[in-house]
Amino acid sequence: LSLLYIHSVIGNIDKNRNQLCGIYAGNDIECFIKASELSEELNVKVVDKALDKVIVYLNPDEYKSTWLGNKSIYRTRMALADNAELIIIAPGIGEFGEDKEIDRLIRKYHYSGNEEIKKAVADNEELRNNLSAAAHLIHGSSEGRFNIVYCPGKLSKHEIESVGYNFADIKEMQKKYNLEKLNNGFNNLPDGEKIYFISNPATGLWKI
Repeated sequence: LSLLYIHSVIGNIDKNRNQLCGIYAGNDIECFIKASELSEELNVKVVDKALDKVIVYLNPDEYKSTWLGNKSIYRTRMALADNAELIIIAPGIGEFGEDKEIDRLIRKYHYSGNEEIKKAVADNEELRNNLSAAAHLIHGSSEGRFNIVYCPGKLSKHEIESVGYNFADIKEMQKKYNLEKLNNGFNNLPDGEKIYFISNPATGLWKI
């Protein structure tokens, strides 16, 4: 088959606005390499030292489940310090899975980490038959290395804690961290606290 590849590169140029920054079309590897080079320049964020506190905002028009919202976790984990706090402010989150079966599996097996999920896969046919759910449960866990705090708009404290996350009230967190005044990257708050803010985790990969 004669294949034509078309790669689009999106960059978070403005605070809460994604922008199309490049389109690369071709039928060989050069097309991919050129798109990758621009994406690395725009979207791979390298920090000087591991981050102790990160605030991630999930736009409710885009993020309605932890299935998508957990980009907050696996896109930032390489930049987070041990015992760091990752606070996810998610007004649109009202479910775990994008469909009822995935949602059920997440509620049953929880974000419990690599070893526990591998054991659950070995012991349970329903999880073996849905390895995408198993993989999601693994990369949505901190593996006990850092603290994940979800602030959902439409899930209860019990629901969040039942799948392995910490819970915080979204109104209190929005009051404490005024998102309108935060810039992507490092911010020094009036009380002296230093945080790192991410307005959309889909547009980047963060690492040390």
